[in-house]
Formats: sequence, structure tokens, C-alpha cells
Amino acid sequence: MTSASGAARPPWHDVDPFDLPEWLGTTEVVWRVGDRAACAAHRLPGSLLPETAGPPALACDVLAVDEAFPAPVMEDDLRTRAHQAWRHGSIVVLAPHPGPADAVVVAVPGRRIDAPVAFEALARLARAVGADPRRWSVQWRLGGDDA
Repeated sequence: MTSASGAARPPWHDVDPFDLPEWLGTTEVVWRVGDRAACAAHRLPGSLLPETAGPPALACDVLAVDEAFPAPVMEDDLRTRAHQAWRHGSIVVLAPHPGPADAVVVAVPGRRIDAPVAFEALARLARAVGADPRRWSVQWRLGGDDA
């Protein structure tokens, strides 16, 4: 798919939460916010990893689907599905296609990601993989390059 500016946008495909690594539902999980330099208001990069040593991390970004400048970040049908899922207490999990097999995106309504939205998206993802959200935690560093 091509945006109005002519730049290629990645097509997305659905990811069934039950196809994600099993350890997400059976161990203590930490979602670590990624490099703040790579962060945009509408996309918060992060990684899911077991609290103790074990399986490799799973890249997991939270993406606000309504950002539309300079080009829409999401097709209309996926935006609609993200809004519907959110309204009903669920989430849409996507992966870029083509893209790494170990990377997912949690699509949420809105134009920016803040802490409450990110925390709620992760709690919903935890429930979607069959985990108790209280077994998941977030590591979000304060400060950084732009502080």
C-alpha cells in the first residue's frame, strides 16, 4: 500500500494472541519501553521479556491507530476494528508484513500513547494470552536523551 506522499506503508496482518510464545501466559512478564529516541507520540516501542532469564524478548509496540499526518498509520478497516475491540474490552494484535516473526504491535484508538493507554493495552494483551495482568509489569525509564 502507498500513502498519499508516495511512501510505502507496511501492510499488516492479524496475530492471534494464542499464537504468541507460551511463556507470556505462564511466567512473570516485563514490558520494557524501548529507546526513547525511536519513540513517536503515536508509537511506543517496547519489548516483552520474562522477568527471569529465559526465552528471548518479543518486540511489542503500542500503536495509536488514528495518527494521520503526514500519512495515516493504519488502513480504515483496521482502525475501525481497533476501535471496536477497545470498546469491547479487547485489543487487536498485528504484525507488519513482511516483518520479523518476533515482533507484534498492539493497536489502540487515539493519536498518542500515554502511560494509562499503554498500561491498559498491556493488561488487555495479558488477558488475551491467558495471563493474569498482575503477573505483568512495566519498566519505563524517566528522563533520557530529551529530558
